[in-house]
Amino acid sequence: MADAAVGKDKCGEQRLVSLPLSRIRVIMKSSPEVSSINQEALVLTAKATELFVQYLATCSYRHGSGKAKKALTYSDLASTAEDSETLQFLTDILPKKILASKYLKMLKEKREEEEEENDGEESDIGEVLA
Repeated sequence: MADAAVGKDKCGEQRLVSLPLSRIRVIMKSSPEVSSINQEALVLTAKATELFVQYLATCSYRHGSGKAKKALTYSDLASTAEDSETLQFLTDILPKKILASKYLKMLKEKREEEEEENDGEESDIGEVLA
């Protein structure tokens, strides 16, 4: 049973998890709330992470444009994160890629909108003072 907790079966050939447990331990210990990590909790976290990544990849592949090429692309992952209600929390981590020119245009439009709002607020203040 101890071998199974480490990630190997009785023969030591097949691993229970594919992710490196030492890396997962480091990530878990980076949280200030975590003082010690049980080996079973470590293996379960690794397995849950693997299953989540597999789910994300499967959903992205099914709904993505790379199906014809039998490839999974970043844009497939980003689209899935944006479109899926259960994966909305990933939109900050997997934003859709945009061209720099489009981004600069968006920034310019946003600044113009903020300036218009500020001008409107200043005129409202002037009316109140008058």
